[in-house]
Amino acid sequence: MTDPQPPETIATYLRLRGLKPSSKNWRRRRRVAVDDDNAPFTKGRDPGTLGDVLAQLTRDSGWERTLAAEDLVRQWAELAGADTAKHSEPVSLERGVLTVKCDSTAWAKNLQFMRSVIMTEIGRRYPDAGVENLRFIGPDVPSWKWGVRVVPGRGPRDTYG
Repeated sequence: MTDPQPPETIATYLRLRGLKPSSKNWRRRRRVAVDDDNAPFTKGRDPGTLGDVLAQLTRDSGWERTLAAEDLVRQWAELAGADTAKHSEPVSLERGVLTVKCDSTAWAKNLQFMRSVIMTEIGRRYPDAGVENLRFIGPDVPSWKWGVRVVPGRGPRDTYG
């Protein structure tokens, strides 16, 4: 008795995949009788909400820290207070240090006094942001050391008053 030959479509498919058609590999194998992953009405088969899917995506992608830091910057007015937020803004978060730029040195010193309150709020609201310390800086001061014709020394200040 000879082995039955596979149908022409299966033989063509196997030839294109680089397999030789034989009687052993063209027959379908029976599925395992117990298949809990595809059984209906089992635990975990209900569709999830969009929020759950996005939360899982951010966890799997490792975006939790970045998104928490962005939320902190975006909601700085709620965190520090509306009046304080008018005179300060977070400018960077590097190596666990949140740098906040203030309108004046007086506001920077005032926020240094409020450091513990702000750190407590950050830790409570945004624990995934990774903020370990706060740094408050005042406004930038002009520099006399710029341009192509800079000379060493005190510069124009040596002729003052």
